[in-house]
Amino acid sequence: MTPAVKAAQQAGITYRLHEYEHDPLNRDFGMEAADKLGLDPAQVFKTLMVSLNGDPRALAVAIVPVGKMLDLKAMAKACQAKKAAMADPAVAERVTGYLVGGISPLGQKRTLPTVIERSATEFTHIFVSAGRRGMDIEVAAADLCRVLGGAYAAIARDA
Repeated sequence: MTPAVKAAQQAGITYRLHEYEHDPLNRDFGMEAADKLGLDPAQVFKTLMVSLNGDPRALAVAIVPVGKMLDLKAMAKACQAKKAAMADPAVAERVTGYLVGGISPLGQKRTLPTVIERSATEFTHIFVSAGRRGMDIEVAAADLCRVLGGAYAAIARDA
């Protein structure tokens, strides 16, 4: 059981786990999950870490569909910051307690400002990493947003 699953249980939200065989040569973790689980990539979301205003300690979490890219300007605006940049992967791993490709928005070591792409509200449930490569957790976007103390904003753009 991962910290993400424990966090979902402790929060009392309804969830379902979906496991698949992760290919260690595949570095496109989110699309791999969508493909192997037979899901629409618009419904599968990746968890990205950003640093705000050039400060590597000022971090935030962005949750966007796996088929899209994070719009850093929109993310900065959603976080009321002047600019946002992708966080160093080693920092993301240290801060969240997860490995890249398995970073879940749930069960991170500390609570960070979180923004979920607004399109998540179009689905009854969305899929995010459950805290390890090869496992996703299906949750209602509203439950995820509530548990994380997050907000919705248009933060994704076409790849």
